[in-house]
Amino acid sequence: MKFQVGDKVVVMHSNEEGEVVDILGEKMVMVDVRGVKFPAYTDQLDFPYFKRFTEKKLFPEKKEKKYIDQVPVEKKPPERSKERLTHLAEGVWLTFLPVFDSDEFGDDVVESLKVHLVNNTPAGYLFSYKLNYFGKAEFELDNQLYGFHDFYLHDVPFANLNDNPVFEFDFSPVNRDKRKADHYESSLKLKARQVFARIEEIRKKGEATFSYKLFETFPDKPIEDKIDAGHLNSAGYRIYEASRARQHLEPARQEIDLHIEKLSDNWEKMDNFEILTLQLQYFDKYFDLAIAHHLPSMVVIHGLGSGKLRDEIHELLRLKKEVKSFVNRYDPRYGYGATEIFFQY
Repeated sequence: MKFQVGDKVVVMHSNEEGEVVDILGEKMVMVDVRGVKFPAYTDQLDFPYFKRFTEKKLFPEKKEKKYIDQVPVEKKPPERSKERLTHLAEGVWLTFLPVFDSDEFGDDVVESLKVHLVNNTPAGYLFSYKLNYFGKAEFELDNQLYGFHDFYLHDVPFANLNDNPVFEFDFSPVNRDKRKADHYESSLKLKARQVFARIEEIRKKGEATFSYKLFETFPDKPIEDKIDAGHLNSAGYRIYEASRARQHLEPARQEIDLHIEKLSDNWEKMDNFEILTLQLQYFDKYFDLAIAHHLPSMVVIHGLGSGKLRDEIHELLRLKKEVKSFVNRYDPRYGYGATEIFFQY
């Protein structure tokens, strides 16, 4: 490694002096220039003694600089220009910085991903963050994201991408606005193959990070239509008090069987897509009823087969906040053909 933590360096493209504060791999380090931290390739840096012994500057100094990525401190950063300091468009983004290392053959491999929230809007947001693996929370954080600033979340080992990571966020404005929604939920589900492709793409472009947009503008508050209950009553509709609505719902079921012959008499005329769609609609209906009736758990019988129905149901369960956990284990009644779901309220 050409540089070590604490080395004074010169950023060749801007002729600015800084300090190496972290080693990101064999070819990349984190540099601090007057309180602003950003990743840089080692071939973009040099030691400052060359600059000091050279009267003529190779590059004119720039009054304003734009960097690819910034890592903020946890307390509120100092005020700075509202101009975007990243290559990203307006909105709130989730950004990944690959950290490279050399394997035993001398090849560059990705060791981990540094995860940042990037806010390219003037508004500040409170956020709750959760990283899930296979539907179970691995990392949780509540904090504040300031306008036109970034927030370092944590490092994710690259090998963990094989564990179906889901990055979940719940944002709410710091300054309440009656026109804006109280909160906004956003999530990102990554797969290893997808990340491999993005890393290859940024390496070809000479970029340090890849990003996904969580939202562009914070959503407005939904407009609630006022309902004339008297008019509905006169038209023959039944009007119930919200507190008593549950008793008028269809009963929930502790166990549902999704075998297609149980759901339709004409299933033999249906193709595979139509069968799967009907099964998932039936599942959604009784999942919602289980939640409405506050069932502690329920069993979904999906059978064995190709496993497509089971996988689709498990994928849905990982994204539902009411699900505490679920398990597909051997049961003498169903074998491995059923999943038991446990709820949280």
